[in-house]
Amino acid sequence: MRKIKFQILIPLLLISLVGCAEQKLLERVGLAILLGYDLGNEGDLSTTAVIRQVNPDFESNIEIISAENQTSKGTRTKINRKSSKKIVAGQLRVALYGNELAKKKGISTSMQALSRDSNISGSVYMAVVEGEAKTLLNYKFENISDIGQHIFKLLQQNIEDEQIVSSTLHEVSHDYYSIGEDIAMPIISREEELIIISGVALFKKGRMVGELPAEDSFYIKLSRDRYDSGTFEVLIKYEDLEEGFMENPPEEISLVLDTIKSKSDLKLINQSTPEFDLNITMEARLLELDEEIDLGEPKNVAILDKAISKSLSREISRVITYCQEVNSDVFGLGSQYRSSVRNSDLTEGKWHEMYQKAKVNVKVDLQITRSGTAD
Repeated sequence: MRKIKFQILIPLLLISLVGCAEQKLLERVGLAILLGYDLGNEGDLSTTAVIRQVNPDFESNIEIISAENQTSKGTRTKINRKSSKKIVAGQLRVALYGNELAKKKGISTSMQALSRDSNISGSVYMAVVEGEAKTLLNYKFENISDIGQHIFKLLQQNIEDEQIVSSTLHEVSHDYYSIGEDIAMPIISREEELIIISGVALFKKGRMVGELPAEDSFYIKLSRDRYDSGTFEVLIKYEDLEEGFMENPPEEISLVLDTIKSKSDLKLINQSTPEFDLNITMEARLLELDEEIDLGEPKNVAILDKAISKSLSREISRVITYCQEVNSDVFGLGSQYRSSVRNSDLTEGKWHEMYQKAKVNVKVDLQITRSGTAD
């Protein structure tokens, strides 16, 4: 009996000691949950840290501290001097970049500093802020008590639900260092008392060169990744439908697709132009339709399949054309070119010259698998 009691007591003591050690550690440090980077005075870097501090009763409070220096490490050192607790970055969840910094100076220096820090996870989300990150983080939102956690959850759920392009530190670093691939990341902004995802930032290497509406993230993801779920609204133009399909048809028909499954296939068919074929196959459920159409008739579903395919092909081509205009290869055409052409000796500069003249033939083949839960 004594032996049994002893065996139970030892683990309990160990748990208690570990708990005490963890509590004392949390009392001594501040956890940087989010870092925001902006263009400071005279070209310096301004860093704003959202810090969670835990008191002896395990109650946490949020502190926001800013500092300027020439480097991100230098700003973090200055931030540490302004805090009563040592700031650690092991719990970092989000890195934000002010719009002006992303466009004028770029994100490469601070991004590389984050990726080289062994204490920082590659799963940190990265995004651009419309305006200054510092201004957004210091705004007193009525219903947001922990802005760092709020922005993390905002990005996490939209990325996991496939509503926006994924832009973790690992993914951004991969695209930055790969010849023939450029970075795309979400843009967030303040809309009165809300923080919203308002667009997609397009980069040429480390510098932001353009932006698209948030809805166009669907076309980027559809072209370069697989879809495994997701929901999206599509507009079909009257001209995409077969003549006589509807009496008094409207100029546009709005419909919602969900449970999207897709696969994209990108092939180089002419290396001198260069010219690519981008073929996308999709299966999706038609969740909602704003017009009275008999979906129990297979012929009507087949007509909708073709019309949606035309609409998606046109929209993807539009997004590719804009990306070429701003010279941001977020589709990875250059990577496909380099892997297809032996001894291409492709450099970043050479590819961006070729990229703007490239031709991409987009073909979407959509099949509606179900037209609502009633089918």
